Amino acid sequence: MSIIQEFKEFAVKGNVMDLAVGVIIGGAFSTIVNSVVKDLIMPVVGVATGGLDFSNLFIRLGHIPSTYKGNPDSYKDLQAAGVAVFGYGSFITALINFIILAFIIFMMVKFVNKLRKPEVAAPVAPAATPEDVLLLRDIRDTLKNSSR
Repeated sequence: MSIIQEFKEFAVKGNVMDLAVGVIIGGAFSTIVNSVVKDLIMPVVGVATGGLDFSNLFIRLGHIPSTYKGNPDSYKDLQAAGVAVFGYGSFITALINFIILAFIIFMMVKFVNKLRKPEVAAPVAPAATPEDVLLLRDIRDTLKNSSR
């Protein structure tokens, strides 16, 4: 079997196609979750924490060049200028994105599992006893009764 034929069989299998669809939908879903976090949740968190903007939390590690014209308190401006910064606020935002995404997927899986009807095992009828076993039992019982 040629490599091309093997690849064709592999690529057309149901699991690979399901995985491809899942990755595409996951990518689209990720942008929705990012928007929910950035546009809906983080502003509420910012108000609750007194106007704290997580995306602008950083520690400057490098020196600001003498030609720098931006805001020294702006994470994006410092990054654009090539200054080394430790942006832990962006990490916090990404972590919140992950937690929300994981929770939503958990709830979706839980919902789908609830929709699936549990398979009820059919009652198993006891197997019929073979004739030779029945004959042996009769012989045993007869021998027990005759020895009394």
